[in-house]
Order: sequence, then structure tokens, then C-alpha cells
Amino acid sequence: MENIVSFLLESEKLKSVLRQTKPLGEDRFENSAEHSWQTTLAAMILLESAPAELDRLKILKMLLIHDIVEIDAGDVFVYDEQARQEAFAAEAEAAERLFGMLDTNIGEPLLALWHEFEQAQTPEAKFAKACDRVMPVLQNLESGGQSWTAHDIRRAKVLEKNQPIKDASPELWALVKKRIEEATFLKD
Repeated sequence: MENIVSFLLESEKLKSVLRQTKPLGEDRFENSAEHSWQTTLAAMILLESAPAELDRLKILKMLLIHDIVEIDAGDVFVYDEQARQEAFAAEAEAAERLFGMLDTNIGEPLLALWHEFEQAQTPEAKFAKACDRVMPVLQNLESGGQSWTAHDIRRAKVLEKNQPIKDASPELWALVKKRIEEATFLKD
């Protein structure tokens, strides 16, 4: 129980990791804990129309833990390809440390889930990765492209990075893609 309490208190630090996206109507950056919660909520709702063979609990677990490594490694802007490549080693080390705080019967399965999410090869991981993209793109579309325009992200890059949303919901992707294509605040 001491290890569990230590881990839970350590996970509290995710609330202080700031991201590039601002919550709608707010003048502050969201934190990674807020993102993880909202991503999991989006998945829970999108899973209602997902293929029945998906392991729903596994997907929700992946999304609850996927960003915990940012406690040590920090958040990396999804559109910064070089930083994303450089960050993986630090994130893997963080995953080992954080999940290693728990007894092996709890920590090892969580570490395996984190790796599965990162590799994005299983249907569950692909669905979870898609859900991870949903809220940031919706937030940007509703806020005039707040983080996209701040970093001069072009329309083609937004479409490319967010195309995996189709893995979670082809219908949602069609709507999002149309809105990205029509967004006047994005440069071609």
C-alpha cells in the first residue's frame, strides 16, 4: 500500500505539466492531467460506436496512463517531429521509473500498456492514439487555431497529424477533416 500511495502522490505532478493547447474560453494552458481525463472521456463516448471486439477497459487504461511519463520528460508538442523523436528515450526512462514505483504485479502491466500505446500496433492502441488526437484538434478548431497559429502549423500538417482520428471514428474524422479544410485561420 505504501508503494501505491507513493505512486498516486507522484501522479499528482501531472497536473503541473503544461501543454500547448488552452482550454476553451481560458487564457491559460491546459495541463496534462486535464488532457488525459478529457481524452479518456472522449474514448468512452466514441467506444459506444466502435467495433465490439475492442478491449474497452484496456483502451481507457491506456489513455489514463499514456501521458504520465510527462512528469519526468515534459510535454512535447505533437507537431514538433524532431523533439518527439528525441523525447522517446526520456519518456521510456520515465515510464520505467514511474511504473517501477509500484509492485511488479501492478507496475509491469501498466508499463506494458504504456509501451503498447506508444507502438500503436494493436487495434486498441490505434484507437487510443486516435482518441488522443481528438480533443486538441477540436480545441484548436474552436479557438481559431490557437496552438496551430502560435507555432505556424500549416493545414497539410494538421491533416496529416490528425488523420488517425479515423481509426476511432470515420464519421468524426469526416467532420473534423472538413472543418480543417475550411478553417480560414490555417495557412496552406
